[in-house]
Amino acid sequence: MIHNHAHHASELPNELLLALPFVLAVSIYLLLALVSNQGHKKWPIYRYVYWVSGVLCAAAALIGPIANAAHENFMAHMVGHLFLGMLAPLFLAHAAPMTLLMRTLGVGHARKLSRMLKSFPVSIYCHPIAASILNIGGLWVLYTTELYSAMQHNALLHTVVHLHVFLAGYLYTVSIIYLDPTPHRYSFIYRAIILILSLAAHSVLSKYIYAYPPAGVPIDQAQAGGMIMYYGGDIIEIGLIFLFCRQWYKAARPRTSAALNH
Repeated sequence: MIHNHAHHASELPNELLLALPFVLAVSIYLLLALVSNQGHKKWPIYRYVYWVSGVLCAAAALIGPIANAAHENFMAHMVGHLFLGMLAPLFLAHAAPMTLLMRTLGVGHARKLSRMLKSFPVSIYCHPIAASILNIGGLWVLYTTELYSAMQHNALLHTVVHLHVFLAGYLYTVSIIYLDPTPHRYSFIYRAIILILSLAAHSVLSKYIYAYPPAGVPIDQAQAGGMIMYYGGDIIEIGLIFLFCRQWYKAARPRTSAALNH
């Protein structure tokens, strides 16, 4: 009993340290919104809700009971994967952080940021195909090689993998759904094709995990984790598809109205 109490007490400072980036993320966003509100229309309340929800989803995957259980339980790991790589990016993208940053910065700094967004490296990483390969391809590498087992025994590798899962998930989301300034834009049909292919690859991977567990994962946990990835991923993907189709409909509606008038 005393040992367990000491163990939990020693974990508390680590949990607080891990929570710091998430607290900073919320604080900086709120500060930017307050500053931008001085010279612009009030930043919508729902954007705050999206941002806080996204940060909380990411935090839940890395701190607390889900994160602690994920080290030994593949099902908990997969729940964390859905939170970190799919749900958090979807919420954060809808918070439009780049739009908020652009309207908070002065004209000179905003132009520099705009030039950076138009740069060749950014255009490559934000291309739907590249973002899909980084996102879905990265998951295939994680679960079909020794990487998953290795990251459980190496703290640095564990951090790098989770950072990649989050960033790749965010890049993938913003490459499909345009909510922030996007200099390099692709047609809805082009993005729809990439979206369908990437969702299919994600679905196939979940079935592969069910049949062929990652190294060191018991078969029962792999099957349960594969089902969580398949059905849980479907729920989030339905949300992504709905939002994408809604954008497509809104973009096509004015043209349809104009054609009818003529």
